[in-house]
This record gives sequence, structure tokens and C-alpha cells, in this order.
Amino acid sequence: MLRLKASTTQTILGSAVALALLYGGAVQAQTATVKVLSIVDHPALDAIRDGVRDELKAAGYDADKNLKWEYQSAQGNPGTAAQIARKFVGDQPSAIVAIATPSAQAVVAATKTVPVVYSGVTDPVAAQLVKTWTATGTNVTGVSDKLPLDKQVTLIKRVVPNAKTVGMVYNPGEANSVVVVKELKELLAKQGLSLKEAAAPRTVDIGPAAKSLIGKVDVIYTNTDNNVVSAYESLVKVANESKIPLVASDTDSVKRGAIAALGINYGDLGHQTGKVVVRILKGEKPGAIASQTSDNLELFVNTTAAGKQGVTLAPDLVKEAKTVIK
Repeated sequence: MLRLKASTTQTILGSAVALALLYGGAVQAQTATVKVLSIVDHPALDAIRDGVRDELKAAGYDADKNLKWEYQSAQGNPGTAAQIARKFVGDQPSAIVAIATPSAQAVVAATKTVPVVYSGVTDPVAAQLVKTWTATGTNVTGVSDKLPLDKQVTLIKRVVPNAKTVGMVYNPGEANSVVVVKELKELLAKQGLSLKEAAAPRTVDIGPAAKSLIGKVDVIYTNTDNNVVSAYESLVKVANESKIPLVASDTDSVKRGAIAALGINYGDLGHQTGKVVVRILKGEKPGAIASQTSDNLELFVNTTAAGKQGVTLAPDLVKEAKTVIK
């Protein structure tokens, strides 16, 4: 029988441990590169970005250790989004997170190979990001912020019970908003209400578009249109001056002057998106992951805004709210 000296045995064992640590450590410390593109900076989209980053950190991907993280905003310019998307794709990252429809469309148009995870997109099929809500076998998956419009109409009627005409300011160049306008018009018609549209293709158009609705509508509803949300104060100013109740689908907009909103917690949506990114970083193919939605709706009301816009909220509505801003 071959006998080894104690020193030799220790050397072999030491080498084995060192190799195990080396290769095991390499797996643990393998650097991932995640690029994040948002069409514009506003509270809801920023919350998605921060939620993704926090979820990655919770999964062990830390920007100070093994994560290369880069965030850029297109500042509301689709052309800029396309340029950033091409740059990100050229860097060949582990994954690209595209926040909001214009960003996602730009990134998806730029690559068929780099994993893309969209977030904050109302209808990814209508936006032509994916062909189906199920797993697609492509390089694209993500998390939608699609809301059940019937619940939005119910909220509008609870805020303004006698409403007959609903106004909506939106960007006709944003696919999400076009889909919402079409579906909302059909839904309102079934309930004896009508929709009056006001197009605002640029943020500077939001104030004038809102003013065009004065005297024509009983309430203004806003979806998660990025142009509108990014310049929401322009809309609030018109609503307050004209005593037109303002109902939103983005809860952060209530903090900025809307009367009420039944919407998604965008921080939670970011965490949900981050979980999808982690699955991809750990080896899953995006095409094997079905697109997701969130069922976590929260009601926010702003009693001060209600007073400014000539509305007295029913006590039961205020009581139901998760957050009441006074």
C-alpha cells in the first residue's frame, strides 16, 4: 500500500480545497452585466428601476462586487432611445431591462439575441414586443402593468357619480395609450358614457390638450401614458382651475394632484421584473418565461385635490383607500 507523508497529504488536501474555493468562488462571483433603459424619468418608472436593482442585490448581484449596472433615460425622445438601445446591444450584456413601451420597442428592434426584459408595458402584444402572452421562444419576456379597465371605470363613477363624458389626454404615438383609448371607449359606451380624446404627442402639449376639454367633459381620466405622467402638474393645474375632477391609474399621480387612482405599486412591479432578470442571469432562457402581469392593485385618494376640483368623496371610498393624502 502506498503511504504518503503527512506533509504531502496536507499539500494535496490544501490544493484540493484551494481549487474548490477557486472554482466555487468563480461561480459565486461571476460578473453579470445588466443595462437599463427608460423612456423618461418619472416616479413610477423610477420605482421600477429601483425595484429591479434591489431585487438583483437581494439575489446576490451587487454593483459593488459582481454586477455591472448601467442606467440611461432617453428623456422622452424615441430617437434617443433607439441610439441607447443600439449602444447597449453592442456591449453584449447579460440582459437589458427596457422600462415603458417606447424603450422596449427600441431595444427589441435592436436585437434578436440579447435577453430583453420589458417592464411597465401595458400591452406587449399590441406593442409588437411579443406575439403572445405565453412563452415565445424568443429573446424577449417581461412584466406588464396592464390594468383591468372595468375597475377603472368603476372608480371614475365612484368619484363622479353623475359623469356622462370622460375626457382623456394621451400621446397618440404611444401604443399603450392607443390600446387603452380604444378599449375604454368601447367599455364606456356599454355603460352609457362617452369618451372625449385630447391628443398630446409632446409634454408641452399636455396643458393645451387639457384646456381643450374644458366645458366638454365631466371628469378627466389618465392612464400610464409616459408623456402625461412626466408632466402631470400641467394637467393638475388645468383641473384645479377649471374644477374638472382628475382620476388616474398611476398612484404616484395622486400625490401630485389627482383625486384618486387604483393602480399598481410600481416598486413591487420592479421587484417582480427583477426576479425575471435573476432567472435569466442564472441560466433560464427569456423565451421560456411567459409574460407576467401584477394583481396587486392599490387605491390612493387625495382629499385636498378633491376639494380643489369640486368633488366631495364618499366616506366609504376614503375608508377603502390604502393611502389618503390630505
